[in-house]
Amino acid sequence: MGRQTGRYQITTAYDETVRAFVPHPLPPADPPLVLDESLAELHARALAEIGRLDVAGKMVPSTDWFLYGFVRKEAVITSQIEGTQATLRDVLTFEATQRSDRPDDVEEVCNYVEALTFARRQMADPEGLPLSTRLLCAAHRHLMTGVRGADKQPEEIRRSQNWIGGSRPGNARFVPPPPEQVPDALAALDRWLHGDDRLPPLVRAGLAHVQFETIHPFLDGNGRVGRLLIALLVEHWGLLGQPLLYLSVALKRRQAEYYQRLAAVRNDGDWEGWTRFFLECVYAAAGDGVRVAQGLHALFGRDRRRVLEHDGVTVAAIQLFDQLPTHPMVTVGRAADVLGLSAPPARKAIEVLERLGILRETTGKRRDRVYAYQAYLELLMEDAE
Repeated sequence: MGRQTGRYQITTAYDETVRAFVPHPLPPADPPLVLDESLAELHARALAEIGRLDVAGKMVPSTDWFLYGFVRKEAVITSQIEGTQATLRDVLTFEATQRSDRPDDVEEVCNYVEALTFARRQMADPEGLPLSTRLLCAAHRHLMTGVRGADKQPEEIRRSQNWIGGSRPGNARFVPPPPEQVPDALAALDRWLHGDDRLPPLVRAGLAHVQFETIHPFLDGNGRVGRLLIALLVEHWGLLGQPLLYLSVALKRRQAEYYQRLAAVRNDGDWEGWTRFFLECVYAAAGDGVRVAQGLHALFGRDRRRVLEHDGVTVAAIQLFDQLPTHPMVTVGRAADVLGLSAPPARKAIEVLERLGILRETTGKRRDRVYAYQAYLELLMEDAE
């Protein structure tokens, strides 16, 4: 490429001399990033697929149907990229029972859901925080509360040198900017996000992700916040009416290449290679979303007809089925709370749905039973296996 995307600063960290990388502000320059014919075509295809996803999201009676599952799926996969072992079933079981075999991992996933929910609520509130470093810091507090890394300055921009890969800065794969350079780098990113730029918003979202990851402003949680930033920018710039596009599945499939592309920007100035990779991941993620959304819509329709046509159906069973998209794993106690009923009619509603094969008991125990909407879980996660 022949493009310099930053400079190295010699600094001292942990009693050794290291070369820390300080990125140049966006947009790419010398030469500027230009979408050639093939990149422009890929961008158009990715936008068209996002448009299909937007339509699929509007087909359903309630957006909550999709948001509940899609947000938790993204939370699980983005956390798995960072090394957690929790599955979607683990998370949903915890939500239904407040018990988990992997409490630390599950809490990290639940924190991501809370961080995303908080950030979107702030952006939608005229008096809330705008999309900015301040908002990402506040979301970081939600992400890190009570979990591993909670001692690493949640919500605060780091005041010490961090590194990626290796056991210390001297043998690290990558050393981000020294701490004194981080505030200015983040301020420049904020100005670029809210300034005018000739590049399309979707491409800019990809560039912003790389820049954030390169700055690495927190002592922990940077990868998850950086991927959260993509989802927030897609919504902020109006590419989707609701946050249904999540890239973590596509990035996890190509995880080694993901890290290689980030490094190639820093080492070789290859913004074009990153942009191609990013748009391919967007296209794949939007396509996954369309297939899952259409599949869930069809599944709910089929199963609801089966419930309504069942001879032994109760009003409570119909009401419980209608709650399954946002409560796909239930206990008798939780079903009673959701329906506002006592335990006996809630238990009868579960039994009706179990006889129909819609709910399946998952514990094999006589007490403290947990029931799953198995077809929903399989459909939601089939593209993530």
